[in-house]
Amino acid sequence: MSQQPAARAAVIKDVARLAGVSHQTVSRVLNDHPSVRDETRERVLVAVKQLNYRPNALARGLAGRRSRVIGVVSFDTILHGPAATLLGIERAARRAGYGISIVALERLDRSGVIEAVNRLAEQSVAGVVIIAPLLTAAAAAGSLPTGVPAVVVESDLAGDLPTISVDQVAGARLAVEHLLELGHETVWHLSGPKDWLEARDRIDGWRATLEAAGRRVPPVLAGDWSPKSGYEAGRQLAERGEVTAVFCANDQQALGMLRAFSERGVRVPEDVSVVGFDDIPEAAYLSPPLTTVRQDFDEVGRRCLAALLELLGVDRPPGVARHPRVPPSLVVRASSGPPRAA
Repeated sequence: MSQQPAARAAVIKDVARLAGVSHQTVSRVLNDHPSVRDETRERVLVAVKQLNYRPNALARGLAGRRSRVIGVVSFDTILHGPAATLLGIERAARRAGYGISIVALERLDRSGVIEAVNRLAEQSVAGVVIIAPLLTAAAAAGSLPTGVPAVVVESDLAGDLPTISVDQVAGARLAVEHLLELGHETVWHLSGPKDWLEARDRIDGWRATLEAAGRRVPPVLAGDWSPKSGYEAGRQLAERGEVTAVFCANDQQALGMLRAFSERGVRVPEDVSVVGFDDIPEAAYLSPPLTTVRQDFDEVGRRCLAALLELLGVDRPPGVARHPRVPPSLVVRASSGPPRAA
């Protein structure tokens, strides 16, 4: 039996033929040109819908002498924060009629970032967004080739480049204040890797909040974002009877800590309260459901695109704030509660 050929994707000439206009008219409609009659515009849009035509963003940009593709430099990771940031940027770009071209690096070092930006520039992208949560990547962002419009995510070390980030210090403060208000004398902290800017800021927020409240600051427990590091830290803390509250630098570490506490007979939150960071999709379904700090990655994406469009001389999308720090929010669930009775 012969195999049917795959359906051919519609091209602009198909739309023009169905609408009874030239392909130049279709192009004008797709680029929202004012010199098209309303009835003609309507015919073209109906044809676009019938044929499920999807215009190529780069081709549209070149036709208007401006690329409608944005380059994104990220790194090869499945960690929730960077992956969710990339998704937020893609959503914002799509809503604004832009495509994205991604370069994912194995290592976010200076040479890798600069090479990635050069590769994207060769593709004639309109501008570049660099997701730079590591110290090495942040330093590289400050020495990019001139003439490349760029915005940096999650870094305050990028020199004069616009930077969009979640207020990590404020997020840590929300977590610690919540635990102190429940009556805990102090809060222990399991940190992220020392070369991550987010981990550094969450330590700063944790420490500053305890100091402002006049509370003892316990030693930082070093982690690496993984459930394993949370599990190992939980086994250590389970042996310390004075620990009543722990703030983990991300939800994966909190997940491992909950497992360790369960194995050692430490009840959460009756014996120890646990708070995470990120609000991963699984956080609400852990046992017990995890109190955590939520980051608005869609808002990060919107502000990234708005900042880049301003660099390109395009109007900022309405309803998008200029302030680069995106406020986090606290999500209270069952893993946090008052300390056990003396």
